[in-house]
Amino acid sequence: MKEHEEKVEEQTQEREALQKTEPVEETDTAESTEAVTEEAEESVEGESSNEEPTGDKPLDDDALEQIDNLKKHDAALLLITKTKHIVNDTEKQLDACKLLLEEDLKSYQDAKASLKENALDESEALLNELGYKSSEEDETEEDTVVFEPKDEVPPFYVRDVSSGKFSSFLLALIGGAVTFAGLTYFATEKTGVTLDVTKVPSQETATQVFGWYATLFGGKPDLFLGGGFVVLVTLFVMGLIYGLRVGSRAKSNLSFAKQQLEEAREYAKHKGDCKAEMDKVDAHMNEAIKLLNTYEVILNEQNAKLKRIMHIEGMKEDVMDYHDNSLKEMEYTDSLVKAIKNFIGTSMSEEGRLSGKSTLFLHSAK
Repeated sequence: MKEHEEKVEEQTQEREALQKTEPVEETDTAESTEAVTEEAEESVEGESSNEEPTGDKPLDDDALEQIDNLKKHDAALLLITKTKHIVNDTEKQLDACKLLLEEDLKSYQDAKASLKENALDESEALLNELGYKSSEEDETEEDTVVFEPKDEVPPFYVRDVSSGKFSSFLLALIGGAVTFAGLTYFATEKTGVTLDVTKVPSQETATQVFGWYATLFGGKPDLFLGGGFVVLVTLFVMGLIYGLRVGSRAKSNLSFAKQQLEEAREYAKHKGDCKAEMDKVDAHMNEAIKLLNTYEVILNEQNAKLKRIMHIEGMKEDVMDYHDNSLKEMEYTDSLVKAIKNFIGTSMSEEGRLSGKSTLFLHSAK
């Protein structure tokens, strides 16, 4: 019995222990859930705060999937909006890239002018005074450093679409007028009445003409019943013309919007390739600016060495009379001058792309 009672007490203690631990787990779960909820709310608030205040923002990538739940004309307007954003974003990126290239080009021209005025021209003059002549003549002619992308695609202009409601309404009015006139003429032929189109028919004449349609339903000639039938038929024809015209226009608008979107994507792809090429030129030009600044420092050092040679050894009639170390310094200076002149004398643009020759001379100058 004692053993049984001890087992019961142990089971009771285990249940109590489980009951004590379970609320703790629920609390931890609740706290973690609340933490996740707070983080989600903060992220949503952050996203909403980062959104542009205007409604004119690029559409999501799933915009094409959204058109299945829209009317054809609304879907066409959605695609036209997406097309405009694609073209506008592409043009903005290209404009920013061109502006950056213009700034880089100005910095490059300044660095090149500084190199020529402060070091390069003096290096060439000192080598000439020392009588040093290069074994290889530099045949590279200096060219204007300009990058002009080869644009094979003309500017893309996004065309808006019209619902055609106004023109459809006008066509419906014309169709309604023709229908009313036709029904009136048909009734006059059946009744043998001749209407005077220059004045409004009397009530008796109108009852005789339009009331004839009431007889089609087995009744007596009645102006309201027959006239109501004519009005209903006229309105039906007007609604039919309007609906068919608007529906056909919406279908054609959606097809045109899809085609224009695909053309805009091709345009953006082509311009993206052009931008990528300009990015390469931008990186190339930044390296060139650093290189020119480095060459200005190095050539100034070499110019100081050449001046020291002239001061210590004097002017020799034959360049081979100079000390071997002096000849090495002249040769090294000449190689620097040749390398940098070959680079700055080569255009960076070649058929709308980064010139391979300019890249080669850049690495050679480095």
